[in-house]
Amino acid sequence: VQLQASGGGLVQAGGSLTLSCAASGRTFSNYAVAWFRQGPGDEREFVAKINWSGGSTAYADSVKGRFTATRDNAKNTAYLQMNSLKSEDTAVYYCAADPSYYGTLGSSYKYWGQGTQVTVSS
Repeated sequence: VQLQASGGGLVQAGGSLTLSCAASGRTFSNYAVAWFRQGPGDEREFVAKINWSGGSTAYADSVKGRFTATRDNAKNTAYLQMNSLKSEDTAVYYCAADPSYYGTLGSSYKYWGQGTQVTVSS
């Protein structure tokens, strides 16, 4: 499956953005999707995940209550709604997918999008 992340941009602290992860090539509904991010000088970290049906989600403590992962399998797209953004949310955000893994380890996801930059100004 090919993944295309989009929706990043520059936003003021306290603002909102919605990232999209469009999939093509395979049956998207067979794949769990996760979001990761990598800030300047930081290692890649897990942000959120959503299972194949959308019925299960989980979040990193740093974004819990502010970010929401959803998906629309009919549109082959997953979303990450980000509210109350903080300067520390500044990073390149990646979506990843896998047909058999639903965890928080980036190295275990087989397919990755190219990343989209999110910059939060304080």
